[in-house]
Amino acid sequence: MDKFTSMKKFHQAKWNEPIIYELSEAGQRATLLPSACCDCIDTAEALSTLPKNMIRKGSANLPEIAQLQLVRHYNHLAQENLGVDSNIDIGQGTCTMKYNPKVNDRLAGSPKVADMHPLQPDETAQGILEVFYKTGELFKEIAGLDVFSMQPGSGSHGVLALASIVRAYWRDKGEEEKRDEIITTLFSHPADAAVPIVKGYKVTIIQPDADGYPDIEAFKAALSDRTAAIFFTNPEDTGIFNVRIKEFTKLAHEKGVVCCYDQANANGLLGITRTVEADFDMSFFNLHKTFGAPHGCGGPGSGLVAAKKEFRPYMPTPLVEYSPEKGYYLDFDMPKSCGKIKSFWGVAPVVVKSYAWIMALGAEGLKEVSRVAILNNNYAMKKILAIRGASMSFPNHPSRIEQVRYSWEQLKADTGFGTSDVQRCIPDYGTHYWSSHEPFVIPEPFTIEPSESYSKSDIDAYCAVLKDISRLCYEDPEHVKHAPYNSTVQHIDHDYFDDPGKYAITWRVYTKKYKGYFEPR
Repeated sequence: MDKFTSMKKFHQAKWNEPIIYELSEAGQRATLLPSACCDCIDTAEALSTLPKNMIRKGSANLPEIAQLQLVRHYNHLAQENLGVDSNIDIGQGTCTMKYNPKVNDRLAGSPKVADMHPLQPDETAQGILEVFYKTGELFKEIAGLDVFSMQPGSGSHGVLALASIVRAYWRDKGEEEKRDEIITTLFSHPADAAVPIVKGYKVTIIQPDADGYPDIEAFKAALSDRTAAIFFTNPEDTGIFNVRIKEFTKLAHEKGVVCCYDQANANGLLGITRTVEADFDMSFFNLHKTFGAPHGCGGPGSGLVAAKKEFRPYMPTPLVEYSPEKGYYLDFDMPKSCGKIKSFWGVAPVVVKSYAWIMALGAEGLKEVSRVAILNNNYAMKKILAIRGASMSFPNHPSRIEQVRYSWEQLKADTGFGTSDVQRCIPDYGTHYWSSHEPFVIPEPFTIEPSESYSKSDIDAYCAVLKDISRLCYEDPEHVKHAPYNSTVQHIDHDYFDDPGKYAITWRVYTKKYKGYFEPR
């Protein structure tokens, strides 16, 4: 069978599914739960322990729906999705969409994990605390750092943890007011600029030089005795690895600056280079994405924060520790800590999945992950650059690690069609690609990241889709203008996103604005 031809025959299920509240019918129930007996609970006594402003004046406004209708509703929504389990998902770009072993889902779904309560005593949670502790021990080898926290719930949350540690560190040194500046780079992850601003820092963004590296002269000019930290992603979102990275950390350390490494995408680095070898003081990793749990947008995430031992006092509290006397326990005795970054101490199912993934692969397996990810990416790069209208950022720097920031600039100049038009066409082939690059620093950008999960035939099929869309742009512009034809949404309209007055993120807001902004179904 011609795999590319079979992809062209794809047709997405389209249900025009109502919101679940619109399916609600008074009196319907998916499950009947027994009422609490009078001997079990005193409602008045229970309510008296709550602040008055937290007590509802009436019953919660929940949808009422029978079980079969509920199952159909969520199955319909699932059928309208694209994902790695049903589609070649290479186009997810900077999010390292890889295969997540189903056996790890079974492990994380075990009642031994799923039924844990984060407030139960340490002595009754020795198994999960051991998994947390041993995951940290594995990262001592992966990163070369000394102390770890899995409290953050995502990558951006990991950046927040690093920025919080930096602030606690300078507060303890008596320089919190003086050290009020952060330096990052244009193609580091956007959170590396946004999160320090949230923490009250002034941020300087270093532009790239002609080869795509952060401009080292601009970096030197930005450094001062007011600099608190640097936040660098490496490789950056262009896929370029900064081989001069130790020059940057050396210059920063000479000014007493804390060096923070964003390793959200470490997919091409495992077993090849480590945080400590670039002389960073602390880092974070995404256990989702790089370490074999689903990406945070498709499930819970976990950002593992790592640091050198001198930063232990400032880490989020508590840390998971071990002693022969206590066993595994949560250490809250951290008076200089930056505080809690998240409720409790981490997303246990994600840590379990990542621990199982790392243990199954072993040291050599992790290195092979990165070797294959780099090979897949560079193979895809050669095929994409052969497509009419496609180019890549910073062509003077041809080598890339785990991804590439490409451009349809020539396609736009030749045909008037750009990256948003390719994005509209691509669902008709049963796949998609990453297009969240605003603002367009690279003209008409798109990013492809094959990871290690995809076969040569997968990559060939995906590149054939891009090639065919390019052909349509040049040869059949009318077809492109009206795409997509087989997707759940026929026209992508960003008007609602541009007008906050039209936002409706809850059912209550939706009902208030329904007549003003929404046509009845």
